Amino acid sequence: MTKSKYNVIAVMSGTSLDGVDIIHATYTFNNHWSFKIHQSETVKYSKQWTSILGQLVHKSSEELYKIDVNYSKYLASVISDFVNRHALDQIDFVSSHGHTALHQPENQLTYQIGNQQILAEALNRKVICDFRIQDVELGGQGAPLVPVGDRLLFGEYDFCLNLGGFANISFENQDERIAYDICPVNIVLNNYVKQLNLEFDDKGELASQGTINERLLNQLNQLEFYNQLPPKSLGLEWVKSEILPIITSYQIEIKDILRTFVEHIAIQISKVLNIENTSVLVTGGGAYNDFLMDRIKMLSKSEVSIPSKEIIEFKEALVFGLLGVLKDRDAINCLKSVTGASQDHSSGKILFPKA
Repeated sequence: MTKSKYNVIAVMSGTSLDGVDIIHATYTFNNHWSFKIHQSETVKYSKQWTSILGQLVHKSSEELYKIDVNYSKYLASVISDFVNRHALDQIDFVSSHGHTALHQPENQLTYQIGNQQILAEALNRKVICDFRIQDVELGGQGAPLVPVGDRLLFGEYDFCLNLGGFANISFENQDERIAYDICPVNIVLNNYVKQLNLEFDDKGELASQGTINERLLNQLNQLEFYNQLPPKSLGLEWVKSEILPIITSYQIEIKDILRTFVEHIAIQISKVLNIENTSVLVTGGGAYNDFLMDRIKMLSKSEVSIPSKEIIEFKEALVFGLLGVLKDRDAINCLKSVTGASQDHSSGKILFPKA
């Protein structure tokens, strides 16, 4: 008999390298899905892990495997500490995204570290993980995967927009869920404020003091990616090869880079949010960037809604928990309309601790 209620620990690490997002949540199915987040926190990365994760695209396959094993052990320690501190004993499984090391779907390649068998062994728990690889094998982009959660958990909104390392959006179009990456966000903004020894541009204050460089803005807006039709997704490799060299060539002040790039983000997002009488749920760290949000609201036609702090920060972890639940039920958790795969499917692998 299929269960209707699941207690899950969900774990997510994004490209912005903020840290490991971890939640304990209950998912309940009663004609439709509902959820309750009981505990949530972000475990910040050490400088060493931030450095390692920021350089994964430059590692050999042998180096990546070693990092993968060590990162799996690291995740196990983070999860174990979370379980112990909150005295969690009635857990059905751990659902873990891991951390994206490589994402080149055009080469049928995606690699998430932190999904090794050692994770299940160290936790002595069932683990559901590695949600992207099957989709890529089926000809999909392997991303974004959150839209199935947007449909099932946040279907009252016309658009779901996440502002993390990248901006991604999902929405219904003629009974199909459409979703794709729009443009980079914090992965670029944070890269430049770090040169000022800051983790992020608090509320967009620095960007608001800068001046738009029109030539740079025009060059960014003309990148070929923005003319491509979905499904489409972005990765760190694309930022390093396409975005950063353009910005570096201008040799302008960091506040002007930030101001120009914020405008670039707002312009690209507003191209999607250009329909009157629609609603958009905005989550991710970028929702705290007041200046960026003001520019998005100014250029867009949708009514912008910013939810609770918990949903802003942990929506992706929440949805990856749901992906684990759907996988456990052998239900569809990857939509071909979103990723471009040959079929809808139930993606991910299930790890059991050895007896």
